[in-house]
Amino acid sequence: MENKGYGAHVLALPYPSQGHINPMLHFSKRLASKGLRATFAITHFIYKTFQPEPSDSVQFDTISDGYDDGGFYQSESIHDYLTRFEDNGSKTLANLIVKYKELGHPIDCLVYDAFLPWALDVAKQFGLVAVPFFTQACAVNFIYYYTHHGLLQLPVSSTPVSIPGMPLLELQDMPSFICVNGSYPAYFEMVLRQFSNTDKADWIVVNTFYKLEAEVGYAVDHF
Repeated sequence: MENKGYGAHVLALPYPSQGHINPMLHFSKRLASKGLRATFAITHFIYKTFQPEPSDSVQFDTISDGYDDGGFYQSESIHDYLTRFEDNGSKTLANLIVKYKELGHPIDCLVYDAFLPWALDVAKQFGLVAVPFFTQACAVNFIYYYTHHGLLQLPVSSTPVSIPGMPLLELQDMPSFICVNGSYPAYFEMVLRQFSNTDKADWIVVNTFYKLEAEVGYAVDHF
């Protein structure tokens, strides 16, 4: 068996905003510290503005969101950006996976931001392990999960709301998409779509401090 010099090759794909890039980058560095090869794929525009410095632990590469010169600010609307990102991102992500296979460093696992569920389909197309990375707090994700599966009906008609692992919630305790019904519909659809194909994922990773969210974490694990 060929000795690659690393345990496995993980490709990480964050949603292109700082609040999503930073947690996944730290996670990628953690994987690299455990002997894995970590490649961090960001959009062309983010790469040009972020200008990541060369690292011994994580290497950077790029995909396209369809707006290489201006990113989100170049798009006409939130819906336009997300639609074009899915179309261009799927194609260029596939090209990236092929590229590393041809270079002799094939990707074994794709860790992708849960905001980008289409990435799972690309991973499965190439037989890769697929792992969604949930950036937001476990409690917030669980509220969206409840809503996605119709367990929390909108608009919220009565309070307090009871969700396993959490104290009774008033409307103002909810995420803004729930609290202000109908706000930013494209983004709201995106946060709900996080759960559209998680049943096909090999693992699920949540960015949380377990001791701060132990009760809701237990509820999610046993739901």
